[in-house]
Amino acid sequence: MAIRCTPGRYQEIAEHWQNIFDWKKEEDKLNRLPNFRSLVPIDGFGDIDIHFVHQTSPNKNAIPLLFCHGWPGSFIEVTKLLPFLARSDSAPAFHIVAPSLPNFGFSQRVSKPGFALAHYAEVCHKLMLSLGYSTYVTQGGDWGFYITRAIGLLYPRHCLASHINMIRASAPKITRNPALALQHALSPYSAAEKKGLERSEWFEKEGFGYNLLQRTKPQTLSYAFADSPVALLAWIYEKLHDWTDSYPWTDDEILTWVSIYWFSTAGPVAHIRIYYEAMHNATPVIPTRDTLIGWIPSVKLGMAFFPKELTVVPRTWGRTLGPVVYKSENEQGGHFAAWERPDVIAADLLKMFQKGGPCYNIVKGKSGY
Repeated sequence: MAIRCTPGRYQEIAEHWQNIFDWKKEEDKLNRLPNFRSLVPIDGFGDIDIHFVHQTSPNKNAIPLLFCHGWPGSFIEVTKLLPFLARSDSAPAFHIVAPSLPNFGFSQRVSKPGFALAHYAEVCHKLMLSLGYSTYVTQGGDWGFYITRAIGLLYPRHCLASHINMIRASAPKITRNPALALQHALSPYSAAEKKGLERSEWFEKEGFGYNLLQRTKPQTLSYAFADSPVALLAWIYEKLHDWTDSYPWTDDEILTWVSIYWFSTAGPVAHIRIYYEAMHNATPVIPTRDTLIGWIPSVKLGMAFFPKELTVVPRTWGRTLGPVVYKSENEQGGHFAAWERPDVIAADLLKMFQKGGPCYNIVKGKSGY
């Protein structure tokens, strides 16, 4: 049964938060993870204190995998993937690194203006290098889509493959993708693709208001979030409800997600700055966010399509992003794929990198199992 998103439901969750929810219990679970901190030097911003989960495999040939969360998620999304990818007796094996992005979770708040997508990419890349991973692969959705795409654009000798579960792309154009544009023109959309376009249209018309506010008036929203935990709860819970595929959220799950924002090292308001900074601070290599939905040639790409993603593009559109070597079509799942369908994300990664897969042995000297 789909969860409700009504005034009464908000009140129920708020009362549960006030009277029943045990943050210390959930905090204890988070503290059992392999948590670490590291100072990462970023050009123009100095050293930034980054929190990250780092699950290493005893397999000496394990592949370094950077997991990058988005909004309103956090590093907690990787926790359901860890058991699927932890086995050392299977091939491939992974070393998993899942940072709290700056301004999120338990990483530092960046108060200096201008911290844009290129800087988020720099944080993740330098963190991987500091851990000894000179080559690695990535997985991401939401802002993780844009950040891992930026990593592939900026650091193509290091980021060798990427798996994404939110596909933002445009129809192929004859001037850029002539063969793909011809195929697109001659091939009718499937029933699933038509439904995907309807989902995308719904999001643009009915679900995009938060984005406009966060990228233009973040400071105004910040007063509400700083003043009221219920305001923060309502803002995030709405997305957990609308952006998932009837996922049966428990009250404790919802409140753990929101509490990570409320008790964030960066404070309960810093997280929305990424929208403003990404839209207002161009860098030479990434002049606009749309740069990252163009062709990135050097990174092999895997894609997972879910029916209740925020935008669900036709499959030929996804092939404009780069050399697509793998895709999965899924009948159930939404925006928070690593949380809703960790089985799918893990299976995709295993199939991409296993012997006989399209990315087998791509990380030289690390995945020769």
